Amino acid sequence: MHLDIPTLFIASICVVALLGLFLFFAWIQERDVRALAWWGGAYMLGGVAVALWVVESSVPRMALNGLPHAVLFIACAMIWNGARLFRGKDVLPVGLLAGAVIWLAACAMPSFVASSLARVTLSSLIVAGYTFCAAHELWKERRASAGPRWMAAVVPILHGMVFLTPIPLAVMDLSNHALASGTDRWGALFVLQALLYAVGTAFIVLLMVKERTMRVHRAQALTDPLTGLHNRRGFFSEAEEQLSVSAPDREFSVLMFDIDHFKSINDRFGHACGDEALRVFSATIRASMRADDLIGRLGGEEFVAFLPCTEAQAMATADRVRTAFEWAGMEIGGHDMNATVSVGVATAPAHAFDMKVHLDAADAALYCAKQNGRNRVESAPAEAQPPSPTNGSSVEGWTAARPFPQAPTPECAVTRVLPAPIGAA
Repeated sequence: MHLDIPTLFIASICVVALLGLFLFFAWIQERDVRALAWWGGAYMLGGVAVALWVVESSVPRMALNGLPHAVLFIACAMIWNGARLFRGKDVLPVGLLAGAVIWLAACAMPSFVASSLARVTLSSLIVAGYTFCAAHELWKERRASAGPRWMAAVVPILHGMVFLTPIPLAVMDLSNHALASGTDRWGALFVLQALLYAVGTAFIVLLMVKERTMRVHRAQALTDPLTGLHNRRGFFSEAEEQLSVSAPDREFSVLMFDIDHFKSINDRFGHACGDEALRVFSATIRASMRADDLIGRLGGEEFVAFLPCTEAQAMATADRVRTAFEWAGMEIGGHDMNATVSVGVATAPAHAFDMKVHLDAADAALYCAKQNGRNRVESAPAEAQPPSPTNGSSVEGWTAARPFPQAPTPECAVTRVLPAPIGAA
């Protein structure tokens, strides 16, 4: 099959420019992803570089002194810097212009211009270097899922390797013929590969951006905006997932937290100070627990945690949070608030753990903590926990308004961790 290189150049101009516009309009829809604007600009600049090549080869005695290559190298550098932006890193101005500056400086030397091998070697190294750098940045994008990240890294690596092939061809004195003849199969294959790479990379970029956007929207739907913790939906979803993959005999504990006299805090200091108290508590509970512990805000001043641990470990963790907040709540927002928290704990092995049942048990223990003086931790013994319903249960059933027990019962007088309040003699 005969592939005409000038025709492929013209097709490349049109396709690359359209892809650039496509990415640019995608950036207009997703303004937070600045990398799309850089990638779109890189594609359009690449189209300009190809157009300059066509002009240089079509117009007799037209010499642009290496300008088409320099423009192409800047486009490659923009793709790399776009990958850096996608990772949340800064643009490197030196790296953006380095390839073009090196090329133009080399073109100022007559010996370099006269050597086809030198030109092919340098241009291949610059393009391959930029593509390898882009692949490195995308591979280190830890927030992407394994599939798109793998594709986004491997495609630039393959591209860089292909663009290194002109070096051995030039050494074997084949590349001169390939670049000069429009009918040579190597030149046609080279241009066709570049075109296919441009199309494939554009779609991979859009796939990565779409995936990130979906992750951001999902995180927003599952996160409490005031505290940054899981909201009700996010907490229950993550807890059920942890239970489904855990060993049957592994113990789990659910901890219910409620800031004491929170209504009084709002009444005395205003809702802005109340919100600040919630933020202080969320920061305290984060700092007092492990990074992989599941923490959520159920609403108002009620918080919940789900831990893979024994009852003794859960009690110790709860008291650590209680003590830390007793210190942190002394002064909030410039007010002597002396805020405290009460905690209820319920524990069971994974095979017997029912989220609705054990949340109710932890909630009953929390009620006992409130009744017994607040600023304390109470744990519901196994015999005091309600039996699992025979018709099954779900966390959705618990997420409705929960009736508290009318009064603490002797069975609810549970194991307590009750250190002396701060400042007591």
